[in-house]
Amino acid sequence: MKNPEAVVKACFDAYVRKDRAAVELLINDEFYFTSPLDNRIDRKTYFERCWPNSEHCAEFEFVNVVSHEDKVFVTYEAKSTNGEAFRNTEIFTVREEKIIEVEVYFGWSIPHKAPVNNFLTE
Repeated sequence: MKNPEAVVKACFDAYVRKDRAAVELLINDEFYFTSPLDNRIDRKTYFERCWPNSEHCAEFEFVNVVSHEDKVFVTYEAKSTNGEAFRNTEIFTVREEKIIEVEVYFGWSIPHKAPVNNFLTE
C-alpha cells in the first residue's frame, strides 16, 4: 500500500468497520490531529477523544481526493448511524505508508442551510 491515497482510504474504511486495530496500524506513533475543536493533539489523545466517534460513522462518499507530494486532500460526505449527513474536508500527511498528521475542516450539514447573503442586492 505505497500510494498515500490508498492509506487514507484504508483509514476511512476502518472507521466504517469500527476496526481500531487497523487504524492504529495506519497512524504513526508521532501522529498529530488538528480540527476546530482540537489543537494538534497527539496520538493517545486522538484515540481517547476522537476514536469513539467511529461508532456513529455509517459511510463515507468521497467528493474529492487529491494528492500532492506527501499530502492527501479529501472532501467527503458522510452519513452517521442516525441518518444525519455532513460534509468535511481533511488534509492528511502520509510518510512511509503512515499517517503522521491530519487537519480537519468541518461544519457543513447536508443539506447545507447557509444563510442567504444579500450584500450584492443591497
